[in-house]
Amino acid sequence: MGKNLITQRRGRGYGRYRSPRHLKFTNARHPRVREGNGVIVDFKHEAGRIAPLAKVRMDGKEFWMLAPDGAWVGQEVAIGSTSSIAAGNSMAIGELPEGTIVYNVELQPGDGGKLVRTAGNAATIVSHGTKTVILLPSGQFKEVDNKCKATVGLVAGGGHKEKPFAKSGKKFHAYGSKAKAYFNVKGVAMNAADHPHGGGAHPHVGTQSSVGRNTPPGRKVGNLAPKKKPRKKSRKV
Repeated sequence: MGKNLITQRRGRGYGRYRSPRHLKFTNARHPRVREGNGVIVDFKHEAGRIAPLAKVRMDGKEFWMLAPDGAWVGQEVAIGSTSSIAAGNSMAIGELPEGTIVYNVELQPGDGGKLVRTAGNAATIVSHGTKTVILLPSGQFKEVDNKCKATVGLVAGGGHKEKPFAKSGKKFHAYGSKAKAYFNVKGVAMNAADHPHGGGAHPHVGTQSSVGRNTPPGRKVGNLAPKKKPRKKSRKV
């Protein structure tokens, strides 16, 4: 057999594409409570997630939420329509005024939050009607139900792009925490001794663009045993 496509290898979910689930401890969704007041007691990092997580203690119970930008230990957060419009408070998006920046927006009421969850991002409430229109970070407008919950503010960790990786090893481990493959070098960019497609005055595949089905490993690259074109049938006049 030939070399699998990247999508095929990723679908198998092994090796570099295996997600480190044992390092994940929460989905950071909206808790299933209508009203309540809590306090942030701790912050923690989760593998594969850039945005920091905040542990909130509310009515003797604890849950994790995506930390808003500027949060601190001891900050009070609230859930429900009676809460004020302050960073970290969550309520129905239909109860927030136009122009408010929000994150962790629900697609359907009660799903816990699906939109705008990455570090440094936020959506803007544009208008209210039968549904609420929000402007996503991508520039797309989205309509959501007025009962969908959202958290006021923007997600913390927005300055992560300004910090350089400094060396390739750090980026390798960062990709591993997200179950993504690290960068691969193209065969045409290698030397002739390292890959069948390597060598030459300029990057090109060369004459050996196809190999046989019984080619040994290391030589089985490129097109695998291409089929011959079917012969056109001559038409009788």
